[in-house]
Amino acid sequence: MMPAGFEYQSVRVADGVSLHAAVGGAGRPVVLLHGFPQTHLMWRHVAADLAADHTVICPDLRGYGASDKPEEDGADTYSKRTMAADVVALARALGHERFALAGHDRGALVALRAGLDHPGTVSHLACLDVLPTLDMWEVLHGADAAVAFHLYLMAQPPGLPERMIAADADAFFGHFLDLWAGDAGAIPDDVRTAYLDACRGAVPSIVADYRASAGVDVDHDRSDRDAGRRLEMPVSVLQQDWGAALGYDAAAVWSRWAADLRHSTVTSGHFMAEEDPAGVVKALRELLAR
Repeated sequence: MMPAGFEYQSVRVADGVSLHAAVGGAGRPVVLLHGFPQTHLMWRHVAADLAADHTVICPDLRGYGASDKPEEDGADTYSKRTMAADVVALARALGHERFALAGHDRGALVALRAGLDHPGTVSHLACLDVLPTLDMWEVLHGADAAVAFHLYLMAQPPGLPERMIAADADAFFGHFLDLWAGDAGAIPDDVRTAYLDACRGAVPSIVADYRASAGVDVDHDRSDRDAGRRLEMPVSVLQQDWGAALGYDAAAVWSRWAADLRHSTVTSGHFMAEEDPAGVVKALRELLAR
């Protein structure tokens, strides 16, 4: 379902872990990281445009899609630090020591960690519809936090959340595809089926990814914030107006992490790369020109 000219590669990025990636175009490299509950296919429209003058790399993250799904063996297996290192290794294996990076949702958390851990490697950074992990937990309070019930469910110790989700995986993952879409038609039936098929086969690793965000990822973010570390590259953030809904200033939160920041509020739903690909392309091209 990716645009013409994209080819798939399986690239080893760590011991026992290979990432499945669609690669197309030519020019300065841009890596696009998908969110939940999706795969690299969410970038199909954006990738088609950027490939006109960029090498575009769209991987499935560790634990998702057709990429390897190592068994959770300690907190670091699915930490964003580990997943960011995967992305850097993928780009390097494809011949790119420096690249622009954009991520949506879970992929945005991986992209943020890559920008903090590998500032000489990530030239430009875009994060779509997230807050940094530490800040995300800090803004969730009381009954308003019910909107993020899945974060709390998948934060539980191994066993129960996996069994609960696997009992009706299509209903669980489909709930978010329905709830978060501003335009249901932006995810056609064949793409929706691909997402559900991929998630159904990856319940333990998806839960492990989220579990890491309630533990080791918070520790990494807190260490960086306490040390005053910030993103050194140009950064663009596109978000729904969650700040108004939950009572925080999203631009102010992000400004603590990035000096060269452009923060925009969008009118599309969560799946903005599919609902408003032209708007996302415009924002990414403006970022790449900075």
